[in-house]
Amino acid sequence: MFWSGLCPLFFVFNRRCTIKELAINEQIRAKEVRLIDALGEQLGIMSIQDANAQAEEQHLDLALISPNANPPVCRLMDYGKYRYETLKKQKEQRKNQKNSETREIRLSPRIDDHDLETKSKKILEILESGDKVKVSVRFRGRELGHTEQGREVLERIFSFVQEVGQMDQKPKMEGRSMVMLVEPKTEN
Repeated sequence: MFWSGLCPLFFVFNRRCTIKELAINEQIRAKEVRLIDALGEQLGIMSIQDANAQAEEQHLDLALISPNANPPVCRLMDYGKYRYETLKKQKEQRKNQKNSETREIRLSPRIDDHDLETKSKKILEILESGDKVKVSVRFRGRELGHTEQGREVLERIFSFVQEVGQMDQKPKMEGRSMVMLVEPKTEN
């Protein structure tokens, strides 16, 4: 009874492994394998017992590299070192990965010049940090009849930030708002 409640959690936790686990040593169920030594040279096709004996002789692990090949391919390696290096590489890749966000700035079609300059400075800061900016002009009531004012506001904003950003999506209506997407310029 106790284990029945924990088993689903245990399996969910195990599925979150970051590297693909290889079958090693006694976990390999093939009769014959093609063996590759630690330097990458082929030693030929041999029985699994002979391959395990060679692995023990060299104080290495026998890892199943290609289980679908005929016969399966195994390699002599230090499995602990292999796992450590693989996890280290994955951690480095995650560290170097840049997650770009889309931030939103809302404006009014009747925005004043000074407010427009302040908002454009904020957009410049966001673009320089590497994020995209969704600039939206919200229309209320009778303002919907004058959407050209909103388009002018968006064009003026873009004229302030065009040195740092490029237009990803031209101004278009989405419900009661006109939206434009600006992304940082890519260096070619």
